[in-house]
Amino acid sequence: MVSQKSLQKYAELAVRTGVHVQKGQLLVISSSVDCAYFTRLCVAEAYKAGAGEVLVKWDDELTTKLIYQNESTETLADIAPWRIEQQKNCIDKKCCFLYIESATPGLLADVDGKKLQTVRMAKETAFEQFEYYTMANIGQWSIVAIPTVAWAKKAFPDLSDEKALDALWDAVLMSVRISDDNDPVAEWEQHNNSLTHYCELLNNYNFKSLHFTNAMGTDLTVGLIKDHVWLGGNESAKNGAVFNPNMPTEEVFTMPSKFGVNGRVYATKPLSYQGKLIEGFYLDFKDGKVVNFSAEKEQDTLENLIGFDEGSSYLGEVALISYDSPISKSGVLFLNTLFDENASCHLALGASYPDNVKNGTELKREVLNELGSNYSKIHCDFMFGSADMHITGTTQDGNEIEVFKDGNFWGAFTHS
Repeated sequence: MVSQKSLQKYAELAVRTGVHVQKGQLLVISSSVDCAYFTRLCVAEAYKAGAGEVLVKWDDELTTKLIYQNESTETLADIAPWRIEQQKNCIDKKCCFLYIESATPGLLADVDGKKLQTVRMAKETAFEQFEYYTMANIGQWSIVAIPTVAWAKKAFPDLSDEKALDALWDAVLMSVRISDDNDPVAEWEQHNNSLTHYCELLNNYNFKSLHFTNAMGTDLTVGLIKDHVWLGGNESAKNGAVFNPNMPTEEVFTMPSKFGVNGRVYATKPLSYQGKLIEGFYLDFKDGKVVNFSAEKEQDTLENLIGFDEGSSYLGEVALISYDSPISKSGVLFLNTLFDENASCHLALGASYPDNVKNGTELKREVLNELGSNYSKIHCDFMFGSADMHITGTTQDGNEIEVFKDGNFWGAFTHS
């Protein structure tokens, strides 16, 4: 059973290191009702940190499932104006966002995929005007997760409810560097410095492209946008606050050139998308676009993802994570992208992050598009790293540098 001490540490970490709420700032928390006990700790911690206001947006995934099963697509896709106005009001106040996840993998497996797709498009369109606030780090944002029995039973199906929940809590706390006798804030400072080390090396090499291969069949060349920037760990918002968008995080990531991706990539972990689990899939790219794909499970859902809009068939992110990262070595398949993406190199279909190109947050979308940045209403990570992943970087003058060998950073990238 998770201790109250660990829960308190987690809340403090989420508020002070994750979203890093500032004095007098509005904190908007999105949370499931199943996480209310933890959300209350975060609210209390936010006020202790000096937040001027805290707004909690509650949801319940079981209620959401009932809504999808019983309401029409037209009703679900009709986004109430007050919801849009509420979001505008929060951003006008220069708020920060904390998202507390607890979704049950595969919960919406029996809901019509076309309905999910239509409603998702309606929501993304309605709130599109606000996406840049977090995509460009104008304000701080962070995502953490809280185990539930339903999620735990998916991750540990052979254990009892109680033991499964305990096992998932152990895995989650390990991944965010929390134990009863440590200082997680200090450990995260050290961890952020380590990720910065990799970013500095990669930025110094200024690769033109990366070539990924493994025995599974991945043979993919990812061209990188000119003047790309590698980021990882903590980031800075426009107000100067340093925050960690994802907790946990093990990745360093940058922007692919939209039309510079070629070859085949095989996913190495299931992808949870719109409440469904896509398994055993591969994608073929030609001049940046997905031109062929297949999945052993949820082929239609994969098709919906790729065809969501024009940009969802192109890449917006490439991320490197050593196979011997703590989450990978735990051997736990979380069935949650927040965790599984940090156990494996991953790619993202959809939108690019503007800060992954030099001065990108100062550029208009039209200029970013001309540079080769990808625009989409969605951004969806999928995992393709493996124990035998090999990565070769090609520099601007044609030299080849070994970046990964046997799934891990290699050569100049290894710590002494």
